[in-house]
Amino acid sequence: MKFKLTSLEKKWVLYDVGNSAFTLMVSTIFPIYFNYLAGNAGISDVDYLAYWGYATSICTLIVAILGPTLGAVADTKNFKKIIFTVSMGIGVVGCVVLGFLSSWLWFLVVFVLAKTGYSASLVFYDSMLTDVTEPDRMDTVSSHGYAWGYIGSCIPFIISLVIVLGGGNFGMEMQVTMILAFLITALWWLCTSLPLIRSYRQKHFADAGAHVVKTSFIRLGHTLKELAREKHIFIFLLAFFFYIDGVYTVIDMATAYGQALGLDSTGLLLALLVTQVVAFPSVLIFSRILKKTNPEKIITVCILGYFCIAVYAYWLDTQFDFWLLAILVGMFQGTIQALSRSYFAKIIPAEKSGEYFGIYDICGKGASVIGTALVSVLSQLTGEINIAVSALSVMFLIGLVLFRYAAKLNQEKQS
Repeated sequence: MKFKLTSLEKKWVLYDVGNSAFTLMVSTIFPIYFNYLAGNAGISDVDYLAYWGYATSICTLIVAILGPTLGAVADTKNFKKIIFTVSMGIGVVGCVVLGFLSSWLWFLVVFVLAKTGYSASLVFYDSMLTDVTEPDRMDTVSSHGYAWGYIGSCIPFIISLVIVLGGGNFGMEMQVTMILAFLITALWWLCTSLPLIRSYRQKHFADAGAHVVKTSFIRLGHTLKELAREKHIFIFLLAFFFYIDGVYTVIDMATAYGQALGLDSTGLLLALLVTQVVAFPSVLIFSRILKKTNPEKIITVCILGYFCIAVYAYWLDTQFDFWLLAILVGMFQGTIQALSRSYFAKIIPAEKSGEYFGIYDICGKGASVIGTALVSVLSQLTGEINIAVSALSVMFLIGLVLFRYAAKLNQEKQS
């Protein structure tokens, strides 16, 4: 039987289409433009990669600190939409401002603000999954979000890419092309957010109490104590911390890595576009396989796939190697993100989804502070970028062992 999304589910999926455009820009054009600005300031390739990694680490660290607190507040009735909208707005405005900057330092500062707004919005967006659909539909709805997000984000990206690469033929300077590219991405993100903002209603929520913030902090404290007792959730988050750390580090630093190796910028952008295109059918195919197996097995396959990718990165030194890596990443990237999100949504209390997804974000995008910092530090210490990136394989191996243990605990709890 063909799976059909409801109207609200479609609007929720549409936000994935919007925010994914920003993610794609962060993975491709942003670091290339920063490399241009850094090069003008006389910064070396190794330091350029390190500074980009440090900036990414800072913004994810900020969200890791704010996520659980704001998530607790968002669980209060009618608060989730408001906080989600503000976070999204900060990201959109920051994206526009970035195009007008010519200083590499100010570019990094505004980038941190924009990416923090983007990452914070995902805490509340992910927690909305418990409100927009039912538990038995979560895996498929979450998969559709990532699938359409990957393919939909290609539309503004291709337009921006044409402007950036072809603008010189029409007498446009690089900064003018960047202003247009960032503006297009911001408008796409904003327009695809509006249907969800208009239609979303918070079904699961906690009582506000006399003081919203105070009550939210008390609830968060109770949730943290509860998390220590719920071993299957705790171990899953620990596993997620390690394996998704590697995933987000690959996403955040792929183009910067290729640039530091001296690979052609146009080839890098096209290769990462291929990742988006490959990810679309891959997520939907894995979603169909779910009908014959369980999400634990598919997540395990994805972690193993990423482990092999990280090991292969040690030998990467040509454009062909990077293209092959881009295809392999596309096969697993969306599925591991989608099924991790829906798997977590099914094992937590729905009325505390904001709090739990705030903690989830610490172990996800917040955890990537370790991966990006690891790559940055090792690249500076060893002077070998390949060694730094391949070190991520250890993160995937630890994550795999912990995830299999968490899956066993969850099965025992359900039986």
